Amino acid sequence: MRCGNVVRLPIAMIVIACCLAESSALRAASGGRSDPAPLLYPHELDKRPALPSPYLAEDGTEIVTAVLKNGKYVCIPVTVENGKPLHYSYRVPFAYGKDQQLHVNRDDFPTLAQTGLHAEAELDATRMITGFPVDLITYIGRPGQFSGAGFLADDETILSVLKGDNKLVRKLGLTHPQMARPLYHVWNMILQDIEHGTFRRFSSIPRFFYNDQEIALRAESTKGWQISIFQDEIQGMFDISVRRTLTAAEDSFLRRTYRGLSGTQMTELQEKLTHLRFSEMLPYYVMGYGFYEGHTGFRADPITIACIFGLRSIEEIENAFPGRLYETLTRHFTDTGRADSRP
Repeated sequence: MRCGNVVRLPIAMIVIACCLAESSALRAASGGRSDPAPLLYPHELDKRPALPSPYLAEDGTEIVTAVLKNGKYVCIPVTVENGKPLHYSYRVPFAYGKDQQLHVNRDDFPTLAQTGLHAEAELDATRMITGFPVDLITYIGRPGQFSGAGFLADDETILSVLKGDNKLVRKLGLTHPQMARPLYHVWNMILQDIEHGTFRRFSSIPRFFYNDQEIALRAESTKGWQISIFQDEIQGMFDISVRRTLTAAEDSFLRRTYRGLSGTQMTELQEKLTHLRFSEMLPYYVMGYGFYEGHTGFRADPITIACIFGLRSIEEIENAFPGRLYETLTRHFTDTGRADSRP
């Protein structure tokens, strides 16, 4: 997260408003409560607290309820905000902070900073990002360059992916800051785990609750770290996986709606809807660039984010992409366009 592109006050206010839109609804829903403020992690509870998750406390703290490996419940503060540096280096000790979680690349994408979505015309005119040619970013983002898995598929470019995902988010009726928020909440839970000395190689938090969904979490630290294709200060060292199980009603809905899919295709569709594998780079990428990575093993598809974290129901997602969910989740964002990114 580059210090040179500091988000000025009006832009920061817009970003905060986007990030907290759903939490504001939670505040309104619990406005009449007289419950005392919950004791925060590492304090442990025997029973799940009677609070929504995520929850916005009166002091502005965002809280997620989680379950530890010992079966105890905890209320973890996960507020999306700028904080201490996040930096991995051989030369100095690692710094585990939130860094610039509200940062948006307003120099290259002013409309993204103002509205939470890209303007198609701005993307069409983009030739440089963070001072580097888009062709170079595409080249180093391909598999086998900056990373083995890559940040883009071989038939994708950085602009085709930014455009494709921007259309997906727009169709869902959401913004990139709203998409980044639950990913930041997951990362901020891991940061709390690290801060309290309970994270060893793996996270001590196997489950958490989010918008009435119970989500499994697996996080592992790796031996090295990944640098960013934008050549900014974003780095990644953690392998993070979140998964939720479809309800019987959701499973039945998908099987009725997509009865033409083979068994293998239905399994693939459900896997893509309910499982994400990403690194801590992802929320910073989504917030700062509207970038979810291309169709590689570390892609965080906006549709999957909306499904796992309860931002949209399966029915609402289907209504946004009628009859085309499987196609939308599997086909690449090539330069020639694709059916699932129709305006």
